[in-house]
Amino acid sequence: MSFSLSETTYSTDTPEAKRAMYEDLRAQLGGLVHGERDWIANTANASSLVFNTMPGLNWAGFYFMQGPDELVLGPFQGKPACIRIRKGRGVCGSTVDKRATSVVEDVHAFPGHIACDAASRSELVVPIFGKDGEVIGVFDLDSPLPGRFDAVDAEGIESLVRILEQSRA
Repeated sequence: MSFSLSETTYSTDTPEAKRAMYEDLRAQLGGLVHGERDWIANTANASSLVFNTMPGLNWAGFYFMQGPDELVLGPFQGKPACIRIRKGRGVCGSTVDKRATSVVEDVHAFPGHIACDAASRSELVVPIFGKDGEVIGVFDLDSPLPGRFDAVDAEGIESLVRILEQSRA
């Protein structure tokens, strides 16, 4: 199967525009991971695809569980990031605890927020599940714009994570 990356500039002004962007992202990610089972390669391409396609981001990347209580930095796009995050700490660690997507409109108002990049103002974190239902990591998006993420973004990024989960060897 072949794939091509869209050169489209997307708007995030309306829910319809966001849904169209996520439809394109699903198609592009599906092409990128088709027939590829290497988890690092697939998550590296996913972080690049999202970072270079979605407007208003300053970081997009993965943290993977290492042991029962710690997330460790994986493939990402953006400035250097925190390497280790304890389960339950910050938005990423809290997402692991609650096993559900986190949408944070203002990270400075989030208790225990870990500021890897002081320019980040809002955050979206989606848990990644393994074949047995355990949380194996998170996909983390940061934006310098307050309130950048909403329920449409959460649903769209969750759909991309489901594609990645299915590609995992």
